[in-house]
Order: sequence, then C-alpha cells, then structure tokens
Amino acid sequence: MPKELTWLDAEDIGILLVEKHPELDPLTVRFTDLHRYVTELTDFKDDPHKSNEAKLEAIQMAWHEAFEDQ
Repeated sequence: MPKELTWLDAEDIGILLVEKHPELDPLTVRFTDLHRYVTELTDFKDDPHKSNEAKLEAIQMAWHEAFEDQ
C-alpha cells in the first residue's frame, strides 16, 4: 500500500494491523494501544493529535472484520 494513510483510512489500517498483529483480537485492544499501533505504521502520515474515539472505533471495527476474515 504505497499511499499515505490518515485517520479516515480505517479499512486500509485495519488490514495492515491484522498483518502486523495477527495474534491480537482487536476487540481486546485498548484505544491507547490502538492509537500507538496506528501511529507506528510506516504508511501512516496523519497528525497523531487528530484522532478521536469515533475514528479509533472505526479502525478497531475494520481491524476486527479483517481479523475475522483471516
């Protein structure tokens, strides 16, 4: 995925998170840890301070869907 990711790219981030952390059940991850996992992604280029609960929840749900599909 060569594009630069932002907080609005929940589906792409979810796929990357399941690839990077295949052993984690996304529904057990705290938002503080989820925020860190997202900002540590190589392709993530958005301002870390622009996240909010709704954006993190969307990412968590996208990650959960990708987790269930694996």
